[in-house]
Amino acid sequence: MGRIFEKRKYSIFKTAAQNSKLYSRYSKILYMAAKNGVPDPNANPVLRNFVERAKKENVPSHVIEKAIQKAQGSGGENYQPARYEGIGPGGALVIVECLSDNPTRTISDVRNCFTKTGAKLSSNGSVAMLFDHLAVISFKGSDEDKTMEALFEADVAVEEVESKDGHITVFAPPAEFYKAKTALHKAFPNVEFEVQEITFLPKENKTLSAESLATFEKFLGMLNECDDVQEIYHNVTMP
Repeated sequence: MGRIFEKRKYSIFKTAAQNSKLYSRYSKILYMAAKNGVPDPNANPVLRNFVERAKKENVPSHVIEKAIQKAQGSGGENYQPARYEGIGPGGALVIVECLSDNPTRTISDVRNCFTKTGAKLSSNGSVAMLFDHLAVISFKGSDEDKTMEALFEADVAVEEVESKDGHITVFAPPAEFYKAKTALHKAFPNVEFEVQEITFLPKENKTLSAESLATFEKFLGMLNECDDVQEIYHNVTMP
């Protein structure tokens, strides 16, 4: 069948592996959101948000439903959040967020990614202080005044509202995330959020040399292969 088949087969396997990682990631997040609240998206805003994000990333309904149903039973896994910070290849700033049922395994896996690429773990807070921890909500639109009015009426402590290229983006403290979403839904009933997340945004970006960038991309790939890693934040300007 030749090289064309082999390339296509590799692409299929790679896609399947990426999907498996994505589904596993959302299964954990949805399970914990349902377990820590109520297993009903209509009554649990945290769970509802993750369900919306999962659907947007094309996670199958049966994966979503299975994770929620699993949380309805007694016992089950006891995942705990863990955050690791460090200096990545080329001096990049990196924050790694995990959900783990075995902290010893998780820290070992994450440390291995740092060590094998010449990177170094740092103390908690030393890297995060160089990022802004924010709720970010973005949607198609241009009515910045109406957006600001809706948020102020709902008493949302907004950091910034940006109108650019036909999109409105709202930046707010993490604690204001669900209040901001509710206010925007009320002001724009048919709105579809293209971004709705609580994230870390670097205060300054960093450009790496070609050699350091190649090592950094290898580093990210290794982290993404760790089962417990959920999110990776960094300050590198990617090509």
